[in-house]
Amino acid sequence: MQVNIEDVYEEYNRYIYFLCLKLTKNQVDAEDLMQEVWMKVVRYESYMKEVDHLKAWLTTICMNTFRDRYRKQVRRSKYIANQPEQLDVSILDLIASDILSVEDQLVKEDVGEIVRSKVAELDGIYQKTVLYFYVHQFSLIEIAEVMKVSIGTVKSRLFRAKQRLKELIMNDELAKDSLILV
Repeated sequence: MQVNIEDVYEEYNRYIYFLCLKLTKNQVDAEDLMQEVWMKVVRYESYMKEVDHLKAWLTTICMNTFRDRYRKQVRRSKYIANQPEQLDVSILDLIASDILSVEDQLVKEDVGEIVRSKVAELDGIYQKTVLYFYVHQFSLIEIAEVMKVSIGTVKSRLFRAKQRLKELIMNDELAKDSLILV
């Protein structure tokens, strides 16, 4: 199925704008969010021909983008993880970021490297699931289709992967100290 990005924009632009407005409750933030969403849609345009439910796919991109912006705001406020019990506040979100100071950039790179190394220690099936979800930003449905499993299985794998990742980090003093100090 051939999908024209201009047609998709024409059909869903208002829907995405109102969804962004509902999420941000602010016109300026909604416009910024909407721009980010459409940039991602253009970036992942090649996936559109494989999508069965375009509106659901666009909604997922919108929701994930909003969630990522919220997490970036949390990171900027330096409230990430100040005790071990809170390490599961998606430490995976530390990998990406916007323009940072040189010091913050170095810290982010160190933390990103630690997280990447711990993700690499996961069993293959969990590692793939984590990469699809957090790095490639696939929806649960897309991951289920690619991996040929149910959505429930994808959710279980993500849960188990995060638990295992937390264990790996907590058992590594250097990693634990680096991530808790962030």
